[in-house]
Amino acid sequence: MKLIAAQGLQVSLGEHPVLQGVDFHVDPGEIVTIVGPNGSGKSTLLRTLIGAVKPQAGKVTRKPGLRLGYVPQKLQIDATLPLTVARFLSLPHRISRAEGRAALEEAGAGALEGRPMSGLSGGQFQRVLLARAILGKPEVLLLDEPTQGLDQPGSAAFYRQIEQIRARLGCAVVMVSHELHVVMSASDRVVCLNGHVCCQGHPETVAQAAEYRALFGTGTHGALALYRHEHTHTHDHAHDHGHDHAHDHHHDHAGHGH
Repeated sequence: MKLIAAQGLQVSLGEHPVLQGVDFHVDPGEIVTIVGPNGSGKSTLLRTLIGAVKPQAGKVTRKPGLRLGYVPQKLQIDATLPLTVARFLSLPHRISRAEGRAALEEAGAGALEGRPMSGLSGGQFQRVLLARAILGKPEVLLLDEPTQGLDQPGSAAFYRQIEQIRARLGCAVVMVSHELHVVMSASDRVVCLNGHVCCQGHPETVAQAAEYRALFGTGTHGALALYRHEHTHTHDHAHDHGHDHAHDHHHDHAGHGH
């Protein structure tokens, strides 16, 4: 049984059409990475899947009683609030100190329990958000551009943390990536979105190739992989949000330095 299935999604924000005719599903335990240019509807799709945005057409079905964990792209917290990491994890539902500590450890943030939220780096903040998302033992963990602002070794370390969480919880993972061509190598599927599903497939792990080493450097330990886009259609520029993303291209993006 699919955990989440979306059919024929059409979503507009105000007068602006964002998603048109999108089909998407998540199977138990799989890792799906969503890529696409800015303004392509990635965050909107995620928010539609969790029920925060209502589609104008199409439908989203979720397994009854599905437990979701969601890591948003941005979360604004008033810097003047004296809010520690431990207290943040207890909002809005109080949790035991042991529960909070275990979630932080699992998210690679065990040393942050007593720190003020306002004093965290971007990477630390993401890991605290991840800890909060896994408190409820989710069956699906959805993350919106969680590695934005991290360098490649930082991204690789975060992806390995996600792999460990998936292995322990057995949860599915849906991850929006800000990179078009560099994805988590453990992804079972990569879906390229630009208002609609442009293409989908498997990432390529080519860690031994010289161009891979040139692109990713060292310290990533095979956690990153390339996704080669196969687009056989041309976008209507009226709906393409100014992105010349793909026009009948079958070439290799590895050399583009993304």
